[in-house]
Amino acid sequence: MDLRVGDILEMKKAHPCGGKEFDVLRVGMDIKIKCRKCGHEIMTARWKVEKNIKKIIREHEN
Repeated sequence: MDLRVGDILEMKKAHPCGGKEFDVLRVGMDIKIKCRKCGHEIMTARWKVEKNIKKIIREHEN
């Protein structure tokens, strides 16, 4: 899956704060994402993030 720093991910499940959108901060074997609602940062395995993605939003694309 093509994930880039700066992408916005809409997840299938919501964060405990109720937010479903996350900013991608770091990409590699692990992915670091930040909740857009509460600002909590999470670093987890790439496969866990990829299986829970509903939609990728790229605001920086032309």
